[in-house]
Amino acid sequence: MKTEINELIKISNFYGSSKEYVIAGGGNTSFKDADTIWIKASGHSLADLTGDGLVALNREKLQVVSSNTYSDDPTTREEQVKTDLFRSIVDPAENKRPSVETSLHEIIKYKYIVHLHPTLINGLLCSRNAKNLTHKLFGESVLFVPYVDPGYTLFKKLESEIILYRGKFTKDPQIIFLENHGSFVGADTTDEIRNIYDDIIQKISKELSPITEINPLPYNPILNKVLPALRILLSGKQPGVIRFRHNSLIAKFYHNQQEFHKISLPLTPDIIVYCKTNYLYIEQSSTAEKILNSFRVQLPHFVSEYGYSPKVLIIKDMGLIAIAENYASAEACLDIYEDLIKISYYASLRGGIKFLTPEQVDFIDHWEVENYRRKVSVSDNEVNKLSNKVAVITGGAQGFGAGITEHLYELKMNVVIADLNEEAGNLLALKLLSKKFSNKAVFIKTDVADPISVKDLISATVREFGGLDLMVSNAGILRAGGLDEMDPDTFAKTTDVNYKGYFHCAKYASEVMRLQNQENPDYFTDIIQINSKSGLRGSNRNFAYAGAKFGGIGLTQSFAMELAPCRIKVNSICPGNFYEGPLWSDPHNGLFVQYLKTGKVPGAKTIEDVRKFYENQVPMKRGCKLEDVMKALLYIVDQEYETGQAVPVTGGQVMLG
Repeated sequence: MKTEINELIKISNFYGSSKEYVIAGGGNTSFKDADTIWIKASGHSLADLTGDGLVALNREKLQVVSSNTYSDDPTTREEQVKTDLFRSIVDPAENKRPSVETSLHEIIKYKYIVHLHPTLINGLLCSRNAKNLTHKLFGESVLFVPYVDPGYTLFKKLESEIILYRGKFTKDPQIIFLENHGSFVGADTTDEIRNIYDDIIQKISKELSPITEINPLPYNPILNKVLPALRILLSGKQPGVIRFRHNSLIAKFYHNQQEFHKISLPLTPDIIVYCKTNYLYIEQSSTAEKILNSFRVQLPHFVSEYGYSPKVLIIKDMGLIAIAENYASAEACLDIYEDLIKISYYASLRGGIKFLTPEQVDFIDHWEVENYRRKVSVSDNEVNKLSNKVAVITGGAQGFGAGITEHLYELKMNVVIADLNEEAGNLLALKLLSKKFSNKAVFIKTDVADPISVKDLISATVREFGGLDLMVSNAGILRAGGLDEMDPDTFAKTTDVNYKGYFHCAKYASEVMRLQNQENPDYFTDIIQINSKSGLRGSNRNFAYAGAKFGGIGLTQSFAMELAPCRIKVNSICPGNFYEGPLWSDPHNGLFVQYLKTGKVPGAKTIEDVRKFYENQVPMKRGCKLEDVMKALLYIVDQEYETGQAVPVTGGQVMLG
């Protein structure tokens, strides 16, 4: 049996990893023997399905769904069916929810069933000529089922159709097309399943001429002033994440209301789950002001008519925007809606587009099963005040910066790792993404001493997430040496990174934060400089670094006064020495090595002598650790009353009077 289950997982992963077959965890697969059926549990995706994502049900118990009589009330009936499904589970202690389509998989008499929502197939099934096209391309061997509300109603309809099919062909259909839904393929081997799907796609391709190339189109910088405002206008107390896309396919449908109408209503159940049922079009798009004014006029009418804010916006000549509670859901919304565009394009070529009716939409929108899918799609293990907010951490690929980045990511923030070290930055991003959270980590190569580089960093952040909530200006360099040793170029470089770099970060980050506050005057954001104890008192033979850090605190106090009306808090954290980080411990250029070579510590003969000298200056007898800095950082973000402060985290080495 292990071999068959492995084959089921293998074919699930194969189709689940292709957006042409499955998007956002949709679709379903199963295997059955004489006694048991194994099917993908709700909340698991085919792309990364493992044995833990399968739920086993007793086939004899499951068959009561066919024979039982249920309530005529749809809500009561679906609950009764769900109860019988749960009673069929072999091991209820596993606490897995069987797919609502389990009974459909059970009645088809093949070992393997693969149910997918392929774009090209749905291009046929969402056309007004779907039934005739199906018979033209496949003859009567394919069972075509007109649209039926999913759940028990669909099961009974399919059951009766299969019984009729058996009477005609003395076997079960291997291919079932569900109008405005997707396809079922059954076979006794996974190789046969693949061959059947390949044949289906090949035949439809000859009829519909698949889109072979979708070219990305430019991002208009106007959106840098639009997306942060839309993000706040479309969010509740906790800001969502905006995802943006612009390509040659989207451009076919955004030039006027007539074209937009072709992609203005749902075609399949999935789009209702992820994108809701209505979408907003903005035609006035020549300036940021016109886009936002048009949106502000349309939004209250949209909410009044439909009872919710739009999750999808199409902006003429700009592209497609989706907003959701977290990055993963926003990306899924983009993918699902772009799939709707493709399906609409195909369907319009063969008989016209067949949208779901208002009654069909209403059933799905209020169906408990789909509301469960919505809940699963946006859930996180922990929700906190920082969940799904956006943070930029400069110098975020190593040392304190990497630790801050990782900690914020664990708190479910979306993080931008801004650093000059590409290798370290990309490795950290991959490490964080491997955790499979619903938030996102990206690396953007950045030189904080270069204002253009920082401006591009903020623009890329807005394009990726729609806004910015926390700027951590952490990037810094330290070059020790006295007046007799320090050359002007080294002094200038130290000042450029540690002092000017902070200015660049505050300047461009605050532009985005101001835009957000304009739409919600009570919305707080933060700029935090990771300063140093050397910013609180002079540092012998280290004046370049200390001078820049002293200046940084002056910037913090000045920025804080200027930005307070916009609810942008600006504070510095002044850590003591982080001895475990590369700044101190790098064997080639770390401060321990530098201080030993320059004789900054009298009598020191080894690196260990230098380390002990500095540890003995701390009342708490140790260096600063990441968790010490994070406690200060999280306090600063959480409180809404302090700004312009330099918070010492020095173990008592520096005590403020």
